[in-house]
Amino acid sequence: MMTRGEEGVALRVVRPEDGAGKPKAGRHRKPGLIRLPEEPLALPVQEIADLNSPELFLNRETTWLAFNSRVLREAEDSRVPLLERVRFLAIASANLDEFYMKRLGGLKHQLAAGVREPTVDGRTPAEQIEACRPPIAVLDARRYDAFRKLRRALRQEGIRLAHVGQLDEAQRSGLRENYLTKIYPLVTPQATDPAHPFPFISNLSLNLLVALRLPGDAYTSVARVKVPVGGSVTRWMQVGDEQIWVALEDVMAHNLDLIFPGMEVVACDFFRVTRNANTERDEEQADDLLALIETELRDRRFAPTVRLEILEGMSDSRRGMLAAECGLDIPADVVEVPQRLALAGLLEIAAIDRPDLKDPPHYPVDPPELIRDRNFFHILRDVESVLVHHPYDSFATTVERFLAEAAHDPKVRAIKMTLYRTSAETRVLEHLMEAARRGKQVAVVVELKARFDEGANIEWASRLEEVGVHVTYGVVGLKTHCKVILAVRQDYDGLRRYSHIGTGNYHSGTARVYSDLGLFTADPVIGGDLTELFNYLTTGYRPKRRYQKLLVAPASIKSELIEKIDREGRHARLGRSAHVQIKANALEDADVVRALYRASQAGVPIDLIVRDTCRLRPGVTGLSETIRVVSIIGRFLEHARIFYFLNDGAPEYFIGSADMMQRNLESRVEVLVPVEAAQHQLLLRSLLDLDVADRRSAWVLQPDGTSIRMEDSKAGMGCQQVLIERTVRRVKESTRIKGRKTKGTKRHRGA
Repeated sequence: MMTRGEEGVALRVVRPEDGAGKPKAGRHRKPGLIRLPEEPLALPVQEIADLNSPELFLNRETTWLAFNSRVLREAEDSRVPLLERVRFLAIASANLDEFYMKRLGGLKHQLAAGVREPTVDGRTPAEQIEACRPPIAVLDARRYDAFRKLRRALRQEGIRLAHVGQLDEAQRSGLRENYLTKIYPLVTPQATDPAHPFPFISNLSLNLLVALRLPGDAYTSVARVKVPVGGSVTRWMQVGDEQIWVALEDVMAHNLDLIFPGMEVVACDFFRVTRNANTERDEEQADDLLALIETELRDRRFAPTVRLEILEGMSDSRRGMLAAECGLDIPADVVEVPQRLALAGLLEIAAIDRPDLKDPPHYPVDPPELIRDRNFFHILRDVESVLVHHPYDSFATTVERFLAEAAHDPKVRAIKMTLYRTSAETRVLEHLMEAARRGKQVAVVVELKARFDEGANIEWASRLEEVGVHVTYGVVGLKTHCKVILAVRQDYDGLRRYSHIGTGNYHSGTARVYSDLGLFTADPVIGGDLTELFNYLTTGYRPKRRYQKLLVAPASIKSELIEKIDREGRHARLGRSAHVQIKANALEDADVVRALYRASQAGVPIDLIVRDTCRLRPGVTGLSETIRVVSIIGRFLEHARIFYFLNDGAPEYFIGSADMMQRNLESRVEVLVPVEAAQHQLLLRSLLDLDVADRRSAWVLQPDGTSIRMEDSKAGMGCQQVLIERTVRRVKESTRIKGRKTKGTKRHRGA
C-alpha cells in the first residue's frame, strides 16, 4: 500500500496483513493492525538507497506539534476523569507556550541572522516556520473547543467558570471587596502618551489595554495594566465559599474605577505576549560563567516578541498599535483567541479538591530490597544493585534516603553529584548541606544553563557554597545533563564507592508524575567510571578519559549506540537473532536514524517508544518496514530512557539521561549505564513489553508523520495503569507477609 508523506513524497507502506517485510529473526511481538491513508504512489528506489535524502526524514518541529496534539487528545477523551482533562488542556497550552519561546523563537533568530542552511529534512528556517502555522492553528481551534466543552461539563458537576457579569449583586460586591483588600495594592497602571512611552511587556504576562478619556473630552489616552498573577496571587478567584471561579483579569476589568477614578473607560481589551527564550551567549568568551548566565536572564526579559495573543473583539487600530509596539507582523504573528487567554492557568482549576473528578490516588512504595531498618550501604553491599522505577517506587525512600544516610553516616567520606533541575521541596539540597556541615567532602556540579531554571540554579549554587560545598558549573561549551551521585564510604575492607545513575532529575515533584528509572549500585567498576567522570566535570580536562562500563557523551554514547545498532544488522544478515528496542523522549539525531534504517534493511525487528519528536519514517518498504514507532501518553509523563540489543542471545540493556537528539549526543554530558543483573533485566523487559503491547495509551506513528491511536474496544488497562495495579498488589503481598510473620512470632511467644 502507498501513502504520500508530509513533504508530498510517495512512500511504500507495509501493512501487517500484506506479509511483506516480515523480520528475519528475533521478533518478540506482533504489531497491531493500524489504519493507513490511501494514496497509491511509490518512493523511487534510488532515494531509499541514499540515506541522506531529505524525504526520508520527518521534521522535528511538526512532529513535536503532533506530540502536543496527542497530549491535547487526553483533554478531549471522555474516558479521562474531568479534572484530569482540564489538567491536560492546561499542559498542552503550556507546552505550546514553550514551543513558541524555544522552537519558533530559535527559528526566528536563525531567520534574522540570515541562516539559509536546510535541516536534514530539507527545510530552511523560513520554511519550517511556515510549516508550523497550520498545525498550530488546528491546535488552537481544538484547545478552545475543548475549553468550551470542559466548561459545560464542569458546570454540570457544580463547578462554574463564570464572568463577573453572570454574578448577582451580592457576589459581585464580595468579589470586589476581596480584590480591593488582597490584590488591588499590587496593581500598577502605566499610561502611554507623549510623556510615557509604551511600557515593557513581560513574557507570558496577562495585560489589560485600557482606552480612557476625561468626561466630555474628545482626547483618548491608553494605559496598560498588568495582571499581577504570581506568588500568593492566583489566576482564578473564588466567589465566597461557592464553587464559582472568576478569572482575575475579568475582575480587574470590571473594577477599573478603582484604578482610574473619574475617568471614562472607552474600551478594555486583554492581551499577552510571548518572547524568544533563545538568548544564549558564548560562554567560551566569558570570564565569569555565573555573571554570563545572569546577563542571559536579563536579556531574555527583553528578548524579541514572537507572538501576540489578543482576545477576540479588539479593534483593528488597537491591534495594529500593539503589533507595531511588539515588532510583529499582522496577521502572521498575532493570534486572536476566543473566551480566555493563557489556558495554562487552568492548572489551578484542575487542582480543585474533587477526588471524584480525578484519577484515583497513587501512592509510591518502597522497593522490597530497601528494608527501612537496615543501613542503605549495607544493603547495596549485599545485593550489589537496586533498580527503582518512579513514580511507582518512592523517591523519598530511595534517592532522598540514599543522600540522607550518606550525609549522616560517619563512614561516608565524600559525596559527589550533578544537579540539573530540583525544587524547594526536594530534600536533596538539605542533605548535601548537612553533609558539608558534618565535615564531609561534598562536590556538586550545577548546570546553570538548565532552560527556565537558571535563576533557581544560581540560588541553589550560592546556598550550597555558603555551607562549604564545592560547587562547579561543568565543562565549558557543554551542558551537564547526566543524573549521577557518587558516595565514597570507608568500609571494613577499605574505601568503597556507591552510585546512583538515573534517567530523571533530582526533583521530588516531577518524581511523582514522571516515569523514570534509577540504578543504585556498589559495582566498583561503575564507581571508578564515575570518579573519572567527576574529575572531568570539575576540571574540564578531556584527554585519556577511559570508561570501562559507562557510555558517556559527548565522547562515546553516539558512536557506541550506532555500533550496537549496526551489530544487530550484522547478526540479522547472518541469520542470527537480532532485535533493537529504544525508549526515549525524542529521536532527532540523523545519524542514529540512518543506523536504524540500515538495521531495518538488514531485517532487524525494531521497536521505538518515542514520546515526542521523531524524525524516522516507519513502515516504508525497502527502508523501515521492520520498524514500529509508538508514543505512550497517559497519566504520567514518560521520561525514562532504555536501550535494548538482543545481540544474538547475549542481551544488553542500558538506562540513562540521553535522548537521541544531536544536542544530547554531541553537546551535553550524558551517561548511560549497563543494567546487568538478571532480575533488573527482567523488569526492563517487562516495561518494554508493556509499552509495545499497549492498546489503550499508545499512538502508532505513520510514514507521513501522523499518528493513529490504538483504540482497541477490547483493550484493558494501559501500561501505566498495569504498573499501578502491580504496585498495589506488591503492597498487599508485603502486608500479608508481614502479617504472617507477626502471627508466627506471637504463637512462638505464647508457647
